[in-house]
Amino acid sequence: MDLFVFGEIVKTRGLRGCLKALSFLESQDILAGLDFVYLESSSGRQSRHPVQKITPAGKFLYLDLGDVVDVDAARALVGCKLLMPRERLGVLPDGEYYWQDIIGLDAYTPEGQFLGRVASIFPTGSNDVYVCRNGDAEYLIPAVADAVLNIDLASRRITVNLLEGLKT
Repeated sequence: MDLFVFGEIVKTRGLRGCLKALSFLESQDILAGLDFVYLESSSGRQSRHPVQKITPAGKFLYLDLGDVVDVDAARALVGCKLLMPRERLGVLPDGEYYWQDIIGLDAYTPEGQFLGRVASIFPTGSNDVYVCRNGDAEYLIPAVADAVLNIDLASRRITVNLLEGLKT
């Protein structure tokens, strides 16, 4: 099953196993009707859990999972990533991508110089910024048409115009 990460459990709440998670979602609408989630531990082990209730609260989510009944069980899940089936995501228009599709792509200049791999993405308000790392080198690539020339998900490659001042 193809899953995507939509949050991370940051702490427990109360004594009955409620979990507080940082949400990575732009809109909480995707949570409507969610019957189960997957949790992924730091070791990569995944487990499926029934959802009793999810309550959005700003950039956080409060989760009541059917099989997490006390604070000790909840405490063991702190640090786990929250995942759900990718099929819950809507189809994006041409030229738009989910972050999870961009992270991990190899970045090249138009001349074929390997810049590194997209390690992370962060929003700035006006546009996202792709962080490309290659050993000790790090490039900050703004997700704008002048800098990002092509994204090819099939070949796992992004072509970027290395604008002045993008290397850290």
